[in-house]
Amino acid sequence: MALEQIDTLLLNGIVVTMDAAGTIFRDGGVAIQAGAIVAVGPSSELRERYTANQTIDCNNHAIVPGLINGHAHVPMSLLRGIVADQQLDVWLYGYMFPVESRFVNPEFVYHGTRLSCAEMIRGGITSFVDMYFFEEEVARAADQAGMRAICGQTVMKWPTPDAASYDEGLERTRRFFEQWKDHGRVIPAIAPHAPYTCNSTIYRAAADLAREFDVPLVTHLSETAREVEEARQLVDKSPIAYVADLDAFTGKGIAAHCVHIDKRDMQLLKKHNAGAVPCPTSNLKLASGVAKYSDMLQAGVNVGLGTDGPASNDDQDLWMEVHLAAILPKGVTGDPTVVTAKQVFAMATSMGAKAVHLEHLVGSLEAGKRADVTIVELGGLHVVPAPAYNYSNDSIYNHLVYSVRSGDVRHVLIDGAWVMQDRQLLTLDENEVRSNAMRIAETINQFLSQREVNLLDKILAIGGVKQAEIFEVQVKARLEDASGVEALLASHAVEITKASERKQYDTYLLFDDATRGRIRYREDHRVDGSRIEPKYNLTLTMPNEREDLPSAVLLSRARYTAPADRSLRFYREYFSPDHVLEVEKYRRRWRIMYGEVDFAVNIDMITSGPAKGTYLEVKSRTWSARDAESKTQIISELLQLAGVSADQVIKQEYVELAQA
Repeated sequence: MALEQIDTLLLNGIVVTMDAAGTIFRDGGVAIQAGAIVAVGPSSELRERYTANQTIDCNNHAIVPGLINGHAHVPMSLLRGIVADQQLDVWLYGYMFPVESRFVNPEFVYHGTRLSCAEMIRGGITSFVDMYFFEEEVARAADQAGMRAICGQTVMKWPTPDAASYDEGLERTRRFFEQWKDHGRVIPAIAPHAPYTCNSTIYRAAADLAREFDVPLVTHLSETAREVEEARQLVDKSPIAYVADLDAFTGKGIAAHCVHIDKRDMQLLKKHNAGAVPCPTSNLKLASGVAKYSDMLQAGVNVGLGTDGPASNDDQDLWMEVHLAAILPKGVTGDPTVVTAKQVFAMATSMGAKAVHLEHLVGSLEAGKRADVTIVELGGLHVVPAPAYNYSNDSIYNHLVYSVRSGDVRHVLIDGAWVMQDRQLLTLDENEVRSNAMRIAETINQFLSQREVNLLDKILAIGGVKQAEIFEVQVKARLEDASGVEALLASHAVEITKASERKQYDTYLLFDDATRGRIRYREDHRVDGSRIEPKYNLTLTMPNEREDLPSAVLLSRARYTAPADRSLRFYREYFSPDHVLEVEKYRRRWRIMYGEVDFAVNIDMITSGPAKGTYLEVKSRTWSARDAESKTQIISELLQLAGVSADQVIKQEYVELAQA
């Protein structure tokens, strides 16, 4: 009987098929023809059936399905190491979004993807699910590298690097689908970023588009406890319930992270066959938490594993994710049996394929599936002598999960084609990939180096407003009592146009280098009933660039003032001040007209902080030196009318602040 001619024959390895029966061949092989697996079985049987153009001896190696990275942002490899030790909102809004808005373009995405593909192939990853911008460049680079990819075009409710609006983003996605819908290895997808960066219109439109083209919908869900809490406050639902109610899971849903989910969320994922893809390293590094792996498995949810972006991981080593997914549940629950090595390895292969809707193509070594195969050496000192302990057939899972590392991967095939042999990349030029990555990173580093010392640049990066300078002439004075000022305000000399009473909590972010300026975060409560909700604002005040004006009146230069739309905790972490000073005060404010000039008059009773006492502040905006000098004279007149003596006047805003 003549032997059947095939392309490739892998023999003499431990074949871990990850099929439904959990079949393992201790001395087995895989036969490959035209990019597909045609047979899996004992080496002796395959030798009797096939002759191959290429036969690979896999003695002392494990032959496993190619690993599946279920969630990634692969172009962000160019942002690896950009910032660390930050909470998710600071990391995202303070660094990622500002840098991306400035530097992400087609070239960035293309070269970042090539770097990631090189890294992932070296680690035995054959398929990945991406979410980013200019996704056609991710698709192009992945195709050139020979990888299998689900490429999710990101859509948000605000402008992104590749779309001025979400309508434009949706249209861009449609064009992307039309361009790549018939590719064999690259599958286009749509990726509404998250409920907190999208709206219901985006999710519904994204779901419609995904169903129309029969492609996946990828989204971030329930990554942090804060995200879930805010969603419940806003829409009275968990993020997963919110998205499910918008019919976003009626197609091929892929939910990234899913760290903070409950049993109802799990039931929804199971009902809609939406995959859950935690990212253990990223979830730990950003202090998001540990996903409920065991609970999700018991609920019947298809669970995959992802690396997330290299800016939050900082690598794309799925073996590390496998290792963490196996040990974290044990440490959290105190039960070493809660998740087994076999279950976790399935998350990176067979179950991971189900989670990202690729199980009909990959995830297990079975006849008829595509030949995405990873061959792992088992002879490293950190693995030996584990393979000798084979009295239990399932012991190989223990070796793969607890001993093997990405550096043990020796050969990788995708669609039956070699992308790495003997640890040599065959579809990518490693030196060229590295050179382009360093070139782009140097430009980003220069930008960040300048921004980190310039507070205005840091504010504008997160504020989304144009720079505007405000100049004021102002005087501040200590008051033993406020009767003189009150008498002035009650006289016919001034016209009161508006009055209010407030309780203010000021937090000053101070820096040893005073030339950088200082930042004030203010929480302002009206106690006169004119406004119910508190008001928050952020002000950057720069050092004065000219001498004080006559009569101890200061020319103050505020380069930025705007509503503060983030928490005080965010700003403290983002700006990293050398010192923080908190001041609490009761303020009575009047807007007055005097000498046909508009002034603000404040009487402040400081009740906490190093400068307790009562203070007067009189100020007016100005636009020229001549105008400033004129208003200075008028302020001096007001002080005299109020009975404020020269020795009560101070030149700095609460002079004790500087002493503190």
